Amino acid sequence: MNGSTQQDAGKLILRIALGVLVFLHGLSKLEGGLDGIVGLVETQGFPGFFAYGVIIGEVIAPLLVIAGFFSRIGAILIVINMLFALYLVHLGDIGHLNQQGGWAIELQVMFLATAAAIALLGPGKWAFNQR
Repeated sequence: MNGSTQQDAGKLILRIALGVLVFLHGLSKLEGGLDGIVGLVETQGFPGFFAYGVIIGEVIAPLLVIAGFFSRIGAILIVINMLFALYLVHLGDIGHLNQQGGWAIELQVMFLATAAAIALLGPGKWAFNQR
């Protein structure tokens, strides 16, 4: 396997891992409804319709990333989604560790960092449109 193929394989692994894991979060929100998120968003002074950004950031964007169809845009949408999640839900956890000794927001930061990497690197050649 040459260097280019290895890089494309790595990008594919990043895309699938990020996309599937974020998508599962989105599915759980679709099943449970968005009422709680609407309330959370409104208590922070944002319009309630911002809560529907979860559908974009945790359902549509991950599918774009997995498919390699405008993956950079999908990844940027996930970055935005994670910044909102960190601000709205996890801001108080930034300086804390979880019960296992890991950073309390390690999952959210991993999603954010992986999405940023995909936005910068692109999807690789194993994608629908390499954008």
